[in-house]
Amino acid sequence: MTERSDADTEPTVGVVLEGGGFRGMYTSGVIDVWMERGITATATVGVSAGATFGCNFKSKQIGRALRYNKKYCADPRYASLRNWIFKGDLFSRDFAYGELPWKLDVFDSATFAADPMRFTIVATDIDTGEPVYHDLGPGDVTDIEWIRASASIPMVSHPVCLEGHRMLDGGVADSIPFQWMLDQGYDRTVVVLTQPEGYRKEPNNLMPVLRVWLRRYPNLVKLLANRHERYNAQLDRLAQLEAEGRVFVIRPSESVKMPMMVRDPQILEHAYQIGRTDAERALDALRAYLA
Repeated sequence: MTERSDADTEPTVGVVLEGGGFRGMYTSGVIDVWMERGITATATVGVSAGATFGCNFKSKQIGRALRYNKKYCADPRYASLRNWIFKGDLFSRDFAYGELPWKLDVFDSATFAADPMRFTIVATDIDTGEPVYHDLGPGDVTDIEWIRASASIPMVSHPVCLEGHRMLDGGVADSIPFQWMLDQGYDRTVVVLTQPEGYRKEPNNLMPVLRVWLRRYPNLVKLLANRHERYNAQLDRLAQLEAEGRVFVIRPSESVKMPMMVRDPQILEHAYQIGRTDAERALDALRAYLA
């Protein structure tokens, strides 16, 4: 994340975008403010909704994520139990990742490809239980499939198969990939969370069902069973890094908790506006950190 200056060199900055389903509307509000202020990044890594909505950061499409989600959130072609029952995916591959980005609210793949920002998605290899970090390139159909892999929720999605991996939601293996970003060696790291300060993840109360449903993938089941422990450990480490000034964190000033499917566009608008407000409030501190 850099701003143009008269300095000969600028710090390289990596941005980390947490997932969280429709809580990603918060993230959309944050990055829309950044784009409006001419702020960009050297590299961005997005997990799940952080990938599906965060890709608009690189394609420079202010307001796109909010616009199409408000328009189609109540459309059963986008996300519905009917999709899951008849096609195996809660969020339709044909509509949400096909017709919508290529016909109805077009994803600007040309700008995405031309922009120098590195954009990486995180998915979970369900056979090995390892995270898969994949750099997107031309913003084409294959890239959208990688984004879909990152956002495919276990039990309500078919695995996405690409380059020898069978993959589901990246948040299962690496919910907040700040350590991966730190390992890339950029000068600054900015993390956008979708849970408020003080949040702690609880054990998954669906584990008995998940153990049966996903029994063919024991490594995935192990990840799901201890995900709350790993997530809370990430929060603890992130708080330490934040206190040391090594990372800059933006988190919701109030809860933006969402159900898996949202039918009311105003709920999405509310989370988006919280993101915008928090981003505006943090601008001076963010600039100071980048300086």
